[in-house]
Order: sequence, then structure tokens, then C-alpha cells
Amino acid sequence: MRKVLFVCLGNICRSPMAEAIFREKLKAGNLEGQLAVASAATSHWEVGSSPHRGTQKILKEHGISFSGITATQIQTQDFAEYHLLIGMDAQNVEDLKQLSPTETEEKIHLFMERVPGKETVDVPDPYYTGDFEETYRLVDQGTDAWLRYLSEGKK
Repeated sequence: MRKVLFVCLGNICRSPMAEAIFREKLKAGNLEGQLAVASAATSHWEVGSSPHRGTQKILKEHGISFSGITATQIQTQDFAEYHLLIGMDAQNVEDLKQLSPTETEEKIHLFMERVPGKETVDVPDPYYTGDFEETYRLVDQGTDAWLRYLSEGKK
């Protein structure tokens, strides 16, 4: 089973949103046995916290469960365990590369890189922008793109 880890700074807004949306899409496509998903933070500040209330609100509006998602911090073993580690913005990607063993750097990707025309776009952090709807739109597009990529048998 291939495993995907979405990563952001605190693991309370963007990456748990991506995890919840991706889980929902896996369930809808009967792909739960082929792909696994989780999320983590590059920081330790929010470890143990539930998703941000803004993330919870927008996921509820779209009928998407976030049950069981709590903030965790990336661990060294995650670089070996996961096939893809996907940072929500360029700083997350840079942080992941600094934390990763050299031989696992090719597993690290920018979240929007699979969305045509948005390959270098960062998903803005709604903790700071307050715009959970924009973040949701981008995360929805990005999870579609990653699911397509993985369904085509890519790494």
C-alpha cells in the first residue's frame, strides 16, 4: 500500500484539510486499500490539537469527516515510511528537505505541483489569511491531481 503524508507548519489548517479531503476521495473511489493518507506538521506547536475551527467548519459544510485527525509532528521514520511527503507551500518543502535523510529527498513535493498551470503555487495558510474557502478550493484541486497521479500507477 502506498502512503501519502501531507505536511504544513502546524498541522491544524491545510494539511489536515488535505488529509480529510483525500480520505473522502479514496472512500468515494474505493481506493482505501490501495492508498493511505495522513498529515503532519514541521513544528511542534500544535501537537495533539484538533483541526482549526475554520478547517472544521468548511469540512462540515462539504460533508467531509475529520474524525480522528489530530496534529502530529513529522518524525525521522516518516521519510522511510511514506512514499510521498507533500508540503503545502515552498517553505514546508524546504523544511522537509532539511529534515529528511538525503536519500529520501525525491519523495518530497510541493502540493500544487500536479495541478496544470499552478505547479509553483503555495496553498496560503488560512491561519494567517482567514480565507478557508480559498484554501479549500486549492486543496480540492490539488487532491484531485494527486489522486489522478497516484491512480495512474505513479510512485
